[in-house]
Amino acid sequence: MVKFENRPYGQSSSFDALASQAKKKPFLFFGLPFLTIMVAGSFGLSQLTQTKFDHRDRRHTKVQKEEAIGMDKNRRKLSLQEEYFRLQAKTDDEWEQVRINRPSENKN
Repeated sequence: MVKFENRPYGQSSSFDALASQAKKKPFLFFGLPFLTIMVAGSFGLSQLTQTKFDHRDRRHTKVQKEEAIGMDKNRRKLSLQEEYFRLQAKTDDEWEQVRINRPSENKN
């Protein structure tokens, strides 16, 4: 059976050397990793954002090409004279006057 060492609480351990170094030079243990994460995160997020915009642009250009192809097939020439005659051919007799009930007015 293995015997455990008999050490009182608070006696030095292997982490004490690291703790003493952190007390002497806190920037190396806290500041440098923090700055490294911030700079790396900035570059990583810029790459992710650029990828998102590239994907969106590719999708929109694809839709615009499909719309342009569809519009070219069914396009007709626009002539002001034809539009004028088309509007002149419409008569004003095609509508019917319908009376609707007016809302009751509350006079207080």
